[in-house]
Amino acid sequence: MLKESVEKALNAQINAEMHSAYLYLSMSAWFQAKGLSGFANWMKIQYQEELTHANKFFDYVHERNGRVLLEPIAGVDQEFDSVIDAFEKTLAHEQKVTALIDSLVDVAVAASDHATQSFLQWFVDEQVEEEATVNGILDDLRLINGQGNGLFMLNRELASRTFVDSTAAE
Repeated sequence: MLKESVEKALNAQINAEMHSAYLYLSMSAWFQAKGLSGFANWMKIQYQEELTHANKFFDYVHERNGRVLLEPIAGVDQEFDSVIDAFEKTLAHEQKVTALIDSLVDVAVAASDHATQSFLQWFVDEQVEEEATVNGILDDLRLINGQGNGLFMLNRELASRTFVDSTAAE
């Protein structure tokens, strides 16, 4: 059974993961409108990943006899100044999610909820990977100043990304 503080924090995280998904779907639409289908593909896969994260939290709350209470999802940005701006916002968002996960671990520790601490370790590790991946793309974008042949090549590279449900192995 989940303690109330942990259940409330997990429900907030479900909302945050759904918000992340909505943000990345919005970014995918923006990239598609700019004719950057590879970038749109990358963001759409981010959207799918965030949905799987939300579902992982959703299932965990139920597994622990908690109750999921879904709240409205806040609106997201729909316009970006450039490809670099979109990825800078992506990095900032991933850093925010990392802070949310860290806070969630703190709640589990304070509640002496060892099962939730164990469950959250996957997300702690996932956030390290998420930030590193976005940082790498952002480094490439800055190197090419977000334009020219480099942008064309990066767009092609990002088009090859496929969705893999990393939560399925868990």
